[in-house]
Amino acid sequence: MNDRAFSDAAGVKAGRRRRFIRGFALVLLAASLGACTELNLFHKEDVAPDEPADRLYNEGLYLLNVKKDPKGAVKKFEEVDRQHPYSDWARKSLLMAAYANYQAQSYDDCIIAAKRYVALHPGSPDAAYAQYLMAASYFDQIPDVTRDQVGTEKALAALDEVIRKYPTSEYAQSAKEKVQVARDQLAGKEIAVGRYYLEKKDFTGAINRFKIVVTKYQTTREVEEALERLTEAYMALGITGEAQTAAAVLGHNFPDSPWYKHAYALVKSGGLEPREDKGSWISRAFKDIGLGSVSL
Repeated sequence: MNDRAFSDAAGVKAGRRRRFIRGFALVLLAASLGACTELNLFHKEDVAPDEPADRLYNEGLYLLNVKKDPKGAVKKFEEVDRQHPYSDWARKSLLMAAYANYQAQSYDDCIIAAKRYVALHPGSPDAAYAQYLMAASYFDQIPDVTRDQVGTEKALAALDEVIRKYPTSEYAQSAKEKVQVARDQLAGKEIAVGRYYLEKKDFTGAINRFKIVVTKYQTTREVEEALERLTEAYMALGITGEAQTAAAVLGHNFPDSPWYKHAYALVKSGGLEPREDKGSWISRAFKDIGLGSVSL
């Protein structure tokens, strides 16, 4: 072998040796890193131990009741659920998270937590309270009558659920009171729209709105105005029989109402008297709910 060939062969061997050494070094490095990772994963100082569930829960109560920090309390209650899922403390904390969110006026978060509680613990004695918190969250977001009433409809449905599912619970009576307010709100919306149609002299459109109040919301405070407005709209259209009936039913059920005085004066201005037609839809609507009517 000449000197040049020998040199080439030696170079090839040296290159192979260098590659082998580099590869072996990489293997050792990977093994070393893996060992370090294993040590870090199982080293007690690098893993935060779970806090006792009762301590987290009581810290949440302290933040909620003493520090008046409902948002901070929510974090503690949620941590109980994260660290101790499926425990009794987690169940209690879920309900308290809903309540703390309600106190913080974080109504959407309250609804989410309350729905989850009812879904996970339907047989719990506290399920009624969770359902009530959900309903109260919808109720507290009811908009004024100038705005869309989808939120009011949701509140009414949730409140009805409390009454239907838990009729003997301590929350049923409060739910019934809130139902009346929600129904007043929905009736008020119909009255507002009906007034708008009256101003535009769209008497048929107005009658349709006031009819909703009379047929669906007779027990609300808005029904008196609805009957007077019906008297007004029917008189404007010359449908005097229905106008007389609206005034008569109004006078019989709400004789001291200022709305009856307006309706009576309106009918009298046309040379008529309030007089009920028993076949009128107005008369039938009031009979359906047990309110009296009379022929004058």
